[in-house]
Amino acid sequence: MTMAKKAILAGASGLVGRELLRLLLESSDYAAVHSLVRRVTPDTPKSPKLSEQLVDFERLPALAACDDVYVALGTTIKVAGSPEAFRKVDHDYVVAVARAGRAAGAERLAVVSALGADPMSRVFYNRVKGEMQEAVAALGYGSVVIVQPSLLLGDREALGQAKRAGEVWARRLLEPVAGLIPSGFRPVRASDVAAVLVSAMLTAAPGTRIIASRELHGSSGRVS
Repeated sequence: MTMAKKAILAGASGLVGRELLRLLLESSDYAAVHSLVRRVTPDTPKSPKLSEQLVDFERLPALAACDDVYVALGTTIKVAGSPEAFRKVDHDYVVAVARAGRAAGAERLAVVSALGADPMSRVFYNRVKGEMQEAVAALGYGSVVIVQPSLLLGDREALGQAKRAGEVWARRLLEPVAGLIPSGFRPVRASDVAAVLVSAMLTAAPGTRIIASRELHGSSGRVS
């Protein structure tokens, strides 16, 4: 009989992170979920499986022993305030959590990246995401699963976050013609991203797997 595992999650306050937290708490595959947060949120789900730890992602402490690490940290250049601040969150913090999880014994890593991630891209956002992917893949995990969603659909206001103009306009412009847009470029629900990521992690083979946005639509956790 397989022993239930312990997961570490960073980014539970975001669209995908909140869905990941819900799924991990519901999963019988995990006996404990340790959430790394910058501040305590009053609407955090109540569960005996959940523990929260206030951390400074610039100076992460040593983490408790764990099996799997999920990282859903991310921002935008506009929200962060500058390209440098954006890189700190979407590259440096992600890599720091992944490195700390590996040091704590984790063998599997799941990361939320973005459509277009490419370390050679001329687009700064895409280049940072691509460099992050390369960095986490080189940390020595047995399995790494990376999802690359297009624009995310979800209720940011319910999480106390400001709406992102790009997501709002994309939804208004693209929803009426969604059926004509290639699946790899359609906006994707945060709940679908989380479901696919958890499913892929629980069945992860050795090596690095990148799941494209076209594989994330309406899957209910099934991975093709």
